[in-house]
Amino acid sequence: MRTVAETGSTNADVLALARDGAAGGLWLRAERQLAGRGRQGRAWVSPTGNLYASTIARLHPADPPAATLALVAAVALEETVRQFLRYPAPILKWPNDLLLDGAKLSGILLERAEDAVVIGFGVNLAHYPTDTDRVATSLSAHGVAVEPGAFLEILAETFARWLSRWRSEGVVVVRDRWVERAHPAGTALTARLPDGSSIDGLFERLDADGALILRLADGTRRVIHAGDVFLI
Repeated sequence: MRTVAETGSTNADVLALARDGAAGGLWLRAERQLAGRGRQGRAWVSPTGNLYASTIARLHPADPPAATLALVAAVALEETVRQFLRYPAPILKWPNDLLLDGAKLSGILLERAEDAVVIGFGVNLAHYPTDTDRVATSLSAHGVAVEPGAFLEILAETFARWLSRWRSEGVVVVRDRWVERAHPAGTALTARLPDGSSIDGLFERLDADGALILRLADGTRRVIHAGDVFLI
């Protein structure tokens, strides 16, 4: 586990380390990022006091689909947050956002370099942005004070445990935990798709590869593999 005072992006740094042969299980944390990014290339505001950390998962031949590591990351982060705050209960939203009272607490970014998947975590511990298109929050806004290093120690252990279960027991055990800690079936959602269109439906379940299944107003089902999802 390495910590630097400042960098552009922990994901970019760890991707470079992965391409140079760094082993799985390496973690890099930055106290501050200058060019943090979220999904679909969005900027991720990175003031000191929040968690910005990335790790490497090296893929093995018998592993489940790499895309389902998003579920591993999400359930590990939810479990970690729950150790510090049980009310309001953290809620998972597809694909891997964590919400408190409907406000976004964190983001997870997965990027791949050959047999390595780099998983980046951004968690609003002390601060949260107020100028984004979605409501955000932080643990400190809910009365919880935790240092990023202490939070990461628990997250790293929890992620390793869920990664081991993903490998030994398969996707189902991880998917079941995700569904258990997510918004309930029947929750109304809007999915903004990569082509710019939007679709409304009710959350039904996740498929075997972790894709979102929406039940539409006409009774048909739509499988969503990529996009931004919002609670209605």
